[in-house]
Amino acid sequence: MIAVKAGEIRTMGKKGVIKDGLIIIEDGTIKDLGQDISLPEDAEVYDYSDKVITPGLIDAHTHLGIGEEGIGWEGADYNEMTDPITPELRAIDAINPDDQGLEDAREHGVTTVMAGPGSANVIGGECMALKTSGSIVDEMVVKSPVGIKAAFGENPKRVYKEKNQSPSTRMAIAALLRKTFQETENYLAKKINQKEDEPFDKDLKYETLIPVLKGELPLKTHAHRADDIMTALRIAEEFSLELTIEHCTEGHKIAEKLAEAEVPAVVGPSLTTRSKVEVRERDFKTAAVLAEAGVTVAIMSDHPVIPVHNLTLYAALAAKAGLEKEEALRAITINPAKILGIADRVGSLEKGKDADLAVFSADPFQVSTEVEAVFITGEEI
Repeated sequence: MIAVKAGEIRTMGKKGVIKDGLIIIEDGTIKDLGQDISLPEDAEVYDYSDKVITPGLIDAHTHLGIGEEGIGWEGADYNEMTDPITPELRAIDAINPDDQGLEDAREHGVTTVMAGPGSANVIGGECMALKTSGSIVDEMVVKSPVGIKAAFGENPKRVYKEKNQSPSTRMAIAALLRKTFQETENYLAKKINQKEDEPFDKDLKYETLIPVLKGELPLKTHAHRADDIMTALRIAEEFSLELTIEHCTEGHKIAEKLAEAEVPAVVGPSLTTRSKVEVRERDFKTAAVLAEAGVTVAIMSDHPVIPVHNLTLYAALAAKAGLEKEEALRAITINPAKILGIADRVGSLEKGKDADLAVFSADPFQVSTEVEAVFITGEEI
C-alpha cells in the first residue's frame, strides 16, 4: 500500500481541489483520497506536502510509438499510402514501446495517450489509448480501439493526386467515405440475413467499420477547415455516426454547430507555423471559443508534429488566449478521457480509478515548474 501526501490535489473530479491531502493507493488503483483520511500504518509514504498533484496527463491525439522519432522512414508506420480506404489497419500492430517519445511523455507527466494512424487516407485505421510506460504494447493498452481514423482536406487530396488516382478533390473524399459506409451497410445486412448453413466470406475492412456504423465507436475525423468539418457533420448525420473532430483549426467559425451536434473537438497542434493553407487560421483562441459554446475540448500535441512533453505549455497558451484555467487543465486530463471513452479509469483522481499521478513543483502552467514525480498504475516511474 502507498500513501501520497500533497500540498494540493487537483482531482479534476467530484472532490475538486483538496488542500493538504492524502491519496491512498492499493494494487495500482486509488483506494481513498481526501483531507481527513487516516494514514495506514503499513503504507509506504511519499511526502509531497509542498507540491501540486494532478491526474496523469492525457494527450488525446498523437502518433507516439507508431511514428518513431529520429530514425526516419524505418520508424514511420502511421500512413499506408497505397489505398485510400484502410480501416482494417490497427495502430497496436505498429507501436514500439521503446519509442523515445513515450519516455519523454511519461517523464513530463503524460501517462496516457491516444496513438493512431495519420491522415494520408480517407479512412486510415484503428486508434488506441495506451499508458506511456511498459515494454509490451499489449500490456500498455487502456482501450483498443477507441475509434477509426478518417481524414478530410489537403492530406488525402495531395497524396492521391500525386498518384494520379482518386480522391484528388474534396468531393471525391466525401463520395468515397459515403460509398464505403453504404457498402458496410450492405455487408451488414447480408451478414444478418445469411442462413446458418450458407457460407459467408468475412471482409475485415467492413467488419472493422460495423461498430462505427452501429455507433459503438466514433469516427475520429481529421479536419482543419470549417467547410471540411461541416462535411464531416453532414456525413455523420446521414449514417447516424458518432464523431470527434481532430485538429478543428477553424472550429471557432462554427462552434455553435459543433455544440448543437454534441461533437467533441481535439484541438491543435497550435504551436506550429502556417505550414499549409488549411491551417492559416491556427490560433490558441480556438479552444476558448469552442469551450464557451459548450463543446467538450481536449488539447493535443499531434506528436511528433510538436513534442508531447510540452502538453502543459499548450494548455497554458490556450488559457492565455482566453480558455478558463480550470478548463485548460480539464483539456489535458478528464476531457480527453471522456472523448476517448476511458474516463472510468483515468482523467481524474477518484476512488477506484487507476493511480496515475503527476507531481508538480508548483502550478503546472508555469513554465519554470518541474515534474518531480510520476506514478502510472500505482508505480512510481
